[in-house]
Amino acid sequence: MSYCPNTPEDIREMLAAIGKGSIEELFEPIHHTLRAKSFNLPAGISEQELLVKMQELAACDRHLINFIGGGYYDHHIPAVVDHLSGRAEFYTAYTPYQPECSQGTLQALFEYQTAICRLTGMEVSNASLYDGGTALAEAAMMALRITGRNRVVIDASVNPFARQIVATYMKNLGVEMVEIPTSSGSADRSALTEALTRDVAAVMVQNPNFFGSIEDLTAISQAAHAKGALLVTSVYPISLGLIKSPGEMGADIVVGDGQSLGNPLAFGGPSFGFIATTKKYIRNLPGRIIGETIDKEGRRGFVLTLQAREQHIKRHKATSNICSNQSLCALRGLIFLASVGKEGMAELANLNRDKAEYAKERLGSIRGVRVLNRGATFNEFTLELPKDAADVVQTLMGKGIAAGVPLGEYYAGMANCLVVTVTEKRSRGEIEALAEALEASL
Repeated sequence: MSYCPNTPEDIREMLAAIGKGSIEELFEPIHHTLRAKSFNLPAGISEQELLVKMQELAACDRHLINFIGGGYYDHHIPAVVDHLSGRAEFYTAYTPYQPECSQGTLQALFEYQTAICRLTGMEVSNASLYDGGTALAEAAMMALRITGRNRVVIDASVNPFARQIVATYMKNLGVEMVEIPTSSGSADRSALTEALTRDVAAVMVQNPNFFGSIEDLTAISQAAHAKGALLVTSVYPISLGLIKSPGEMGADIVVGDGQSLGNPLAFGGPSFGFIATTKKYIRNLPGRIIGETIDKEGRRGFVLTLQAREQHIKRHKATSNICSNQSLCALRGLIFLASVGKEGMAELANLNRDKAEYAKERLGSIRGVRVLNRGATFNEFTLELPKDAADVVQTLMGKGIAAGVPLGEYYAGMANCLVVTVTEKRSRGEIEALAEALEASL
């Protein structure tokens, strides 16, 4: 069968209808310098032949052992996540403007908000955002509105991609963004404290940070609050099965990317961002919030409430103009959390930490390799190598191992540094394979 539904006769009829004699004449208005000289395409084949060809190509793919993290992670996804999120009533659902027709979707998102609050130790959550980077920028916008100030302080150990998004948001708002250099892969607490002037709206940190280090942010929270600023914390949700929650450390706004909660590594997306805060700041939350109510017969029901997007009732008072609510991805996050459960999250987090500790010890014992992180880490850590990390990564890719994220592109003077991520999916044998390949490459 031909993939093109138009026969030569169809094409002639269409050209005649628009007064053109040929395809060449149709494209004539496009200057010759802008037109493709050749599409260099092979002759057409049938659907069956194409299927066989694609299967042959797929069989040639080499499986990479993945030690890359930096914000997106290779975690196991329980089968129930795909099964339930693939039900038509979920994956075909759109914005639940009419609650009488959308109780299933609304209840699922209400439960999602509850799960995010329990995970982060905060009081309120919205029904998801676009991704983790834009969630951090939205948190900065929240802090500016709440405090009425025009300066934000951000730690350089926050994910560099997220920092770039925040900088883009702030660029044309007359907001000063102060970036505090890191100190050996951790937040420079003295520099952060010194930067806390009375015009600072928020201190923005990440835990675990981009280098993998874990810190207790309580003192930073107290220092920020003493100056009337808010503490915005970006978190890796899987780590919250093990480490102290941001709420326990005094965070005012908590954000993160939900990819690691039941969403696959699909070439960078789609995923969802989450944001949670304290109840007193609920009217500054971007996006939509699902509320619980009762109908006229006293039955429990759910509605959209405090709608803060620009196409909703607030209009010019909107707190966000991002329209891409990632409800289906957020639903996957809820199903993941519900299927794993509280004890399962703790077990999962411990698996990640324990395997990473084994890898850190094994890789750190290689001659010429030094572990940069001085304190505790979760499932990521930074190695300092005796040669350029990007070159090492390229060498190991040729051996079927994606060794990590080289830092030279993101941090001056760190060309020899490599962030390695170890999730529950990595086996002892794969860790040994990385160690042996790394040692050979050095």
